[in-house]
Amino acid sequence: MTEGHDDSNQNKKRSSLKRPSRRTALKQIMGLPVLGGLSAGFACGSGLMLEEAHLLAAEEAKKTAAAGTSSASQTAVDGTTGATRLAWETNQLSTLKKQVPKGKIKDLQISRLVLGGNLIGGWAHSRDLIYVSELIKRYHTKEKVFQTFRMAEKCGINTFMGNPVMYPMMSDYYTEGGGKIQFISDCGGRRSVKENMLEAIDHGCDACYVHGGMADRLVAEEKYDEIAQAFEAVRKNGIPVGLGAHFLETCLGVVKHGIIPDFWMKTFHTNNHYSALYGEGGTFVSKEFGKVVRTRGSYCPDPSAVQKFMEKRPEPWIAFKVLAAGAIHPTQGFKHAFEGGADFICVGIYDFQMIDDANLCNDILDGKLNRTRPWING
Repeated sequence: MTEGHDDSNQNKKRSSLKRPSRRTALKQIMGLPVLGGLSAGFACGSGLMLEEAHLLAAEEAKKTAAAGTSSASQTAVDGTTGATRLAWETNQLSTLKKQVPKGKIKDLQISRLVLGGNLIGGWAHSRDLIYVSELIKRYHTKEKVFQTFRMAEKCGINTFMGNPVMYPMMSDYYTEGGGKIQFISDCGGRRSVKENMLEAIDHGCDACYVHGGMADRLVAEEKYDEIAQAFEAVRKNGIPVGLGAHFLETCLGVVKHGIIPDFWMKTFHTNNHYSALYGEGGTFVSKEFGKVVRTRGSYCPDPSAVQKFMEKRPEPWIAFKVLAAGAIHPTQGFKHAFEGGADFICVGIYDFQMIDDANLCNDILDGKLNRTRPWING
């Protein structure tokens, strides 16, 4: 693809991808007649009392009674047909309070809670648990990814942020799954930022941004021209373009050199969790800003400085790593991000967490927020 190609060609390319017209894991197992029987038999045979199983059974009984359906009708479902999963989705959706509200980046309407792509892509950031990335790759089958996207859309989460490895999956979801969730690409890859971004446009992405690791490196190496050229190429094609960053210095550098993104994709979380206290996790070194080191479990070395920076910025801010890759509870991480000035939060969410996270996001946004930065729309 070349810059400034004709709109009709771009529309054809976008239409080829776009729309053609620790408890719930056990719950899914228990929902299958055969596996449920095996797990129950194991519990009885071993003399163990599975408290989780009892709690889940009680929870499901309450939902069944509220829905006015009999337990017999549920246990009679054939687990191999997918009806069990459909019943599970329906029961879960009955607990959704309302859909997640939306804001805007340029003309693109985006849910305040954005679905992150690391879990689906297999990047677990699981510290010393080296098997987790492979585990979540195996969990996220094509069917499971489709189910996750459908649950997100039903919750009002209308945007997914992911890596270029997701392009084939997104195309399949639009054509086979009938989905409409928007896709923002991080444009990661081994080619230049500009080439990666033009590829994102060719694949019909709704917006794109410079991957945080790539942006950190380019600013550290003072290759600002590469970022500027990539931004110019994207803007010629009429979609929003952003900048990702793990280090605040990356944001300071582009602003200093007059390169302003349409939105920021910046890490933001507290550093009170245990894994934030040890081990070197990343280093930013440049002549311009010196050396900055973050620990293995921290993706935002100085959140107070990030908050002060964003207070003065008129561009929308999507905060990511707000849970420090699962080390911070959502009740704390979501609220900290919104109170700190984030306009949107990007969070990796399993399908079985979707309802709870959507409800929590709504509760926080509807509650009293100690927020000084105005909400940025557009």
